[in-house]
Amino acid sequence: MRGLLSIPVVAATAWLLASCGAENLSEQVNDFAGRSDANTPNTQIEVNHDIVERSRPDANPLRNAYYGDLHVHTEYSFDAYSFGTTATPYDAYRYAKGAALTHPRGYKIQLKQPLDFYAVTDHAMFLGVVKEAADTSTEFSKYPVSELVHNINAPDNLGDSSMTQRLGNFAQFIPGALAGLQDGIIDPELTLNISKRAWLDTINAADQFNDPGRFTTFAAYEYTTSTNDRGNLHRNVIFKGTDKLPAVPFSRFNSQNPEGLWDWMDNLREQGIESLAIPHNSNGSNGQMFKLEDWAGNPLTDDYARQRLRNEPLVEITQIKGTSDTHPQLSPADEWADFEIYPYRVGTTLPSDPKGGYVREALLNGLAIEEQGGVNPFHFGLVAASDTHVAATTDDEETFFSKAGILDGTAQGRGSVPASFLQSLAAKVTAPDFLQTVDGNSYFGGGGFESWSAAGIAAVWAEENTRDAIYAAFRRKETFATTGPRIKLRFFAGDYPAGLLEDKQLLSLAYANGVPMGGDLDVAADAGPSFLVWATAAPDGALLQRAQIIKGFVKDGEPQEIVYDVACSDGLQVDPISGRCPDNGASVNLSDCSISKGQGAGELRTLWQDPDFDARQTAFYYLRVLENPTCRWSTWDALRAGVEPRSDLAKTLQERAWSSPIWYRNKARDERP
Repeated sequence: MRGLLSIPVVAATAWLLASCGAENLSEQVNDFAGRSDANTPNTQIEVNHDIVERSRPDANPLRNAYYGDLHVHTEYSFDAYSFGTTATPYDAYRYAKGAALTHPRGYKIQLKQPLDFYAVTDHAMFLGVVKEAADTSTEFSKYPVSELVHNINAPDNLGDSSMTQRLGNFAQFIPGALAGLQDGIIDPELTLNISKRAWLDTINAADQFNDPGRFTTFAAYEYTTSTNDRGNLHRNVIFKGTDKLPAVPFSRFNSQNPEGLWDWMDNLREQGIESLAIPHNSNGSNGQMFKLEDWAGNPLTDDYARQRLRNEPLVEITQIKGTSDTHPQLSPADEWADFEIYPYRVGTTLPSDPKGGYVREALLNGLAIEEQGGVNPFHFGLVAASDTHVAATTDDEETFFSKAGILDGTAQGRGSVPASFLQSLAAKVTAPDFLQTVDGNSYFGGGGFESWSAAGIAAVWAEENTRDAIYAAFRRKETFATTGPRIKLRFFAGDYPAGLLEDKQLLSLAYANGVPMGGDLDVAADAGPSFLVWATAAPDGALLQRAQIIKGFVKDGEPQEIVYDVACSDGLQVDPISGRCPDNGASVNLSDCSISKGQGAGELRTLWQDPDFDARQTAFYYLRVLENPTCRWSTWDALRAGVEPRSDLAKTLQERAWSSPIWYRNKARDERP
């Protein structure tokens, strides 16, 4: 049962997808004028690009903050469809632009504030196939294995009474289909054509909803793979444009090894098809996402590092399946390291080894490799996402509806309130670990949904809301991540005068005399750089409590880290002994989740210099900003149900945002003989 959200390990199958798409490039998906089929809703929109081009907002050379989600699943993903999702890519984009959507559980869901960009990233493996198998009018539905999912999303099959059979059948469908392909029972060409049609339709939806200057979409998909011990190695692949694309995405059927994905991306790049991949849930990789050896177990080489850097400039630091910034075992001196830790390998109850699975440690290991004369393979920027499987991101703690459709679309299903019918359901599926006893009550859980988090949001600084401008921000890593609130971060490093904060040309000077988040700073002199920190609270979120800079460096051959509080709310000053902001007194009333008034800051701004700066050390610095405490989603669920929150779950949390790092290296040091 715990494997339902992951993919079983498979050997090579008879599904012979083109490993680099080269022979299919003549079938480019670049023209959708007038296209209509059963997969395309009748409510398609048509964008008059001439009008949009003439009336779109002017570009801002000092760049605007844009917020979005680059990790969204719809009915074309095998697991999402099996969890009751029938929302299309078109529905996903409507939702991102502010429209309401019907959740698989039947209630309406809607964003408080529309997003600026969105990418549907359905699983390349079996893309569109479960939906096709469920439709009894299709050729694929005639295979015996398809009977397991026939009419799975018919109205009378969406209730709790049918969930046991639904889950059991889905658990059998994927291995059954794989065996059918391997044994020659299922026609691989038929399966491939289903995925081609779904991919075409996904790109069609992206192009129809792309509105330059106002709303940006990207053609994208998820490459879903793992190690043989179930370590998560998933990536989302984002294409820059849609003028020229492969006819079918590269999937685990092509290679279990992510290095094969990079080869494919490099091959496409040589043909003028630009893309980048974003790893996610390194926290569930069992230490494999950032391990210090390649797939074959060899030490990392400079060629490996350059290829990884070329194809993976960003990583996803937080999403529904937890946060991958750092872990208490890896950062014992960081009091905020225990934020929304998901301790399992994705889709299992197997523990995930933190070492090799968290972003900060990877950044540190990259410095150590560089210190030894190698190329740093972990020189990446930061974004966040949802990983929703209902087409709709769920970024608000108060209205959180999780990600797995009918499975966790209720408070009982996600384990935040005591179980009732779910107790008998769990017994039927013979999964005793599906029920937990906490405070004398039975809860549906045992290492699953109750450990999940509200969705994160990816943010960029770009001149305008267009594919070219936002993709360029991805590439230069001028990106930041939030846990959901629209916190806004600026982070620069350079040679700045003391009066910069009062200068009316602050941003112009910041860009002219330094580098923004994601940048590399070369300093020839021993004097250290100044760091410009500027954070503003989300318009509908809690006020800010503190701004921190995380520094990583190598000393005596050992990677080390320091967390500095650099700006405090309420006029408070950093304590010179503890190095921390004093408590600002902000609190949460757990009887109604109201927050105290009068504490916190709408803006935190400072110019900071590293008191421990050593010009001989290569280092990275990234910004982390914390809100005042607010209720966690599980507490909101309990409050609405009129029950006490679970004692084993955090009742409150501090929403936060992270900037991409700025890397410092001393130019004079690099030029040593």
